[in-house]
Amino acid sequence: MKIRFLGIAWGLIFFAFLAGGRPLHAQDFTGMIEPNDVVDVGSPVPGILEAVAVERGDRVTKGQVIATLKAGVEQALVDLARARVEFGKRKAVRNEDLYKKQLISIHEKDELETEIQVAQLQLREALERLELRTIRSPIEGVVTKRMHSPGEYVGETDAILTVASIDPLHVEVIVPLAYYGKIRKGDIAEVRPERPVGGTYRAEVAIVDQVVDAASGNFGVRLVLANPDNRLPAGIRCSVRFLKN
Repeated sequence: MKIRFLGIAWGLIFFAFLAGGRPLHAQDFTGMIEPNDVVDVGSPVPGILEAVAVERGDRVTKGQVIATLKAGVEQALVDLARARVEFGKRKAVRNEDLYKKQLISIHEKDELETEIQVAQLQLREALERLELRTIRSPIEGVVTKRMHSPGEYVGETDAILTVASIDPLHVEVIVPLAYYGKIRKGDIAEVRPERPVGGTYRAEVAIVDQVVDAASGNFGVRLVLANPDNRLPAGIRCSVRFLKN
């Protein structure tokens, strides 16, 4: 049993030597191409979905309207607040003439001006409440999931859509401890996505983990891969080779 254990141990040491003995720029590593950000988009207020403007696979821009909640009450409050502001302005014009003719006091004039300011603040608040019922994409990316349809109730913790940002892409690579210290932020690597995507692309090292996984003896490296026009998909494997500095 002791001899068998020693044989296994020496075998592990031998394979570790082979992995660490090859120069970094001559070694291919397996990586995973992933989105740089994935966001579950929900609503800041509960309500009934009026419309969902996008489907799975659609591209969206940051700030684009992707869904709306029913907002009949909120729109009515905006209309009411706007009417009060307009009425206050007309009333102020009339009372300005009365003040010039000394038919009203400075105190009454000040009260009228304050009423207009309060009405304007109420209008701003009503507009903000109405805006909360319009859901916008927080990032530029691609819709990967749609969880709800018009007519459904959504709460403040419910996700309506999932949006993934894929420009740039992140390439996550697991590297043996033998290469620790040989990879630095800013280094360049060649990335070859698996078939049928294929091709060769250059990516830059963005993160080198400072904590090594004790169980596997590996550490993580993240590359940033430019992806204009979203030509490369996320969620696929790739091979990575770090280039000579």
